[in-house]
Amino acid sequence: MSTPVEVRLARRVLRHELEAIRGNWGWILALGIILIVVGTLAIAMPFAASLASAVAFGALFLVGGIAQLVGAFWTRDWSGFFLSLLMGVVYVVLGLMFLRHPGEALMAMSLFLACALMISGLFRIIGSLMYRFPFWGWTLAGGVINLLLGLYIYSQWPFDSFLIPGLFVGIDLIFTGWTWVMLALALKDLTRPATTTGDAATAPV
Repeated sequence: MSTPVEVRLARRVLRHELEAIRGNWGWILALGIILIVVGTLAIAMPFAASLASAVAFGALFLVGGIAQLVGAFWTRDWSGFFLSLLMGVVYVVLGLMFLRHPGEALMAMSLFLACALMISGLFRIIGSLMYRFPFWGWTLAGGVINLLLGLYIYSQWPFDSFLIPGLFVGIDLIFTGWTWVMLALALKDLTRPATTTGDAATAPV
């Protein structure tokens, strides 16, 4: 069975992209290891990680709000000026609230996380049962896990608000770190066939 042209083209483009960054595989590996270490520390100290995440979100909201306000005044002749201005004010207020009251911010983050997990879990369960696409069982299982996890966080709210965000940040950092590590190892192995091909091309016939 022949491989479709689109698949072969996608593989060729992917290999070209990987070859473009293969010289930096060591830095990518170091980044992955750092993320894994930081994620492990976040899981070991979830309270500190939760506070750090609340402060980080507050800073992002504040910077984003200021940028939104500046952009709104630059384009004040635009019909969406007041909407852009309102969004900037909301972001700035949220940023200040997160920075001044990180405890309450963590409670809001935990509640939002619980709702997001429950909604995404329900959508996955309903979608997998309705369409029965290939490997739909894995999507169904993931939806059930998300739903149960969201219900658990909601049932423990607000008592777990100071731990859950830090744990999720740590888990996400570890998974992201392992992704970078796997990419770095793949890039390292990618250099071997290229070197072999180059030696074979320069070898005398």
